[in-house]
Amino acid sequence: MLVHLFEYLKEHYDLPGAGLFKFISFRAGMAMILSLLISMIIGKRIIDWLRKSQIGETVRDLGLAGQTSKAGTPTMGGIIIVAATLIPCLLLARLDNVYILLMLFSTVWMFAIGFLDDYIKVFKKDKEGLKGKFKIMGQVGLGLIVGITMLMNDKVVVRMEPEVAAQKGYEVTETLFVKDPSTPNTYKEMVYVKAPITNVPFLKNNELDYSRFLWFLNDNARDLSSIFFLIMVILVITAVSNGANLTDGLDGQAAGVSAIVIAALGMLAYLSGNSVAADFLKIFYIPYSSELVVFSACLLGGCIGFLWYNVFPARVFMGDTGSLTLGGIIAALAIVTRKELLIPVLCGVFLVENLSVIIQVWYFKYTRRKYGEGRRVFLMAPLHHHYQKKGYHEVTISVRFWIVQILLAVATIITLKIR
Repeated sequence: MLVHLFEYLKEHYDLPGAGLFKFISFRAGMAMILSLLISMIIGKRIIDWLRKSQIGETVRDLGLAGQTSKAGTPTMGGIIIVAATLIPCLLLARLDNVYILLMLFSTVWMFAIGFLDDYIKVFKKDKEGLKGKFKIMGQVGLGLIVGITMLMNDKVVVRMEPEVAAQKGYEVTETLFVKDPSTPNTYKEMVYVKAPITNVPFLKNNELDYSRFLWFLNDNARDLSSIFFLIMVILVITAVSNGANLTDGLDGQAAGVSAIVIAALGMLAYLSGNSVAADFLKIFYIPYSSELVVFSACLLGGCIGFLWYNVFPARVFMGDTGSLTLGGIIAALAIVTRKELLIPVLCGVFLVENLSVIIQVWYFKYTRRKYGEGRRVFLMAPLHHHYQKKGYHEVTISVRFWIVQILLAVATIITLKIR
């Protein structure tokens, strides 16, 4: 809202300083500061309200060190993260930008699913919460909305050379002339295209067309690539959302890991939305996507501010209200910046937590059928509980997970130069 207001004031009244709001860096910095302040200021009030409403976490005694002390700690603290994200984003981001609108919608959508799950657990006293099939339906619904928007909206395009677009048969939406950095005072022809393509390392120009996954369909691959893209979007959103949910098991763990992932995605959004940086790195230049830096700054500030109250000993838990929302947002952010195939590396902690549960359940069922008794690979799943069973303090586990996630985030950014 403010960016539109100050643009008006600059144009009609030449207000000094109003021009600052046209810079992404200024608005992103302001957004992060405002998000931090909101989460820290309103966080205490929300925690007090949650405690008075007796919205506390009921924790079963699983033999984990220090776990019983968590009983009665307020949950549904994800409200703090969402409020600290939405308010500054509405104030400082361009609300006519398709990517911002899509991310705001994704935030509200996943927040509604997570909030409903926690509401059923806390107020209806149903430990199962929202039935799994309804969670999946919600995640699939968001995947369809994000995927269809990516395929259909005229503002969701990628810039490339016209010869490449013609060779691959992409739909051209606009032709333009841009400065050629290799030759001073000259311009080269470029086009905007709509296509189910993404960035991935090890390939020429980091480019991968989803039709390559359907090579066995020959001439039909191009026609069905959009459907395959939609399926991939749904899988990414479902997997990352559930992975974030499983990672939320120790004080500060999910919020800290998510903050690192979001910081990396914010950097990727900046590079993809900056034509000079995108040309240098040979990645897609995605028009209008630089505005996602502002959204990422809001979300990052919200996560860090939430950590103020969530680090050991936690005064509040984010609950599914926060974890499902964070996972859904991270997945959507990776998809709209066309970095979704980097998710296994970037969100490696989420992936390992997911896999630890899948492996544990599968192996237990397999050994029960074969030997008559179920056996386990891990002392307890998800993986962080395995280390708790081994005697590690939860602070040690959380911080080490953060360190691993930092390494994964750096590795993800480095892949931009691998081709």
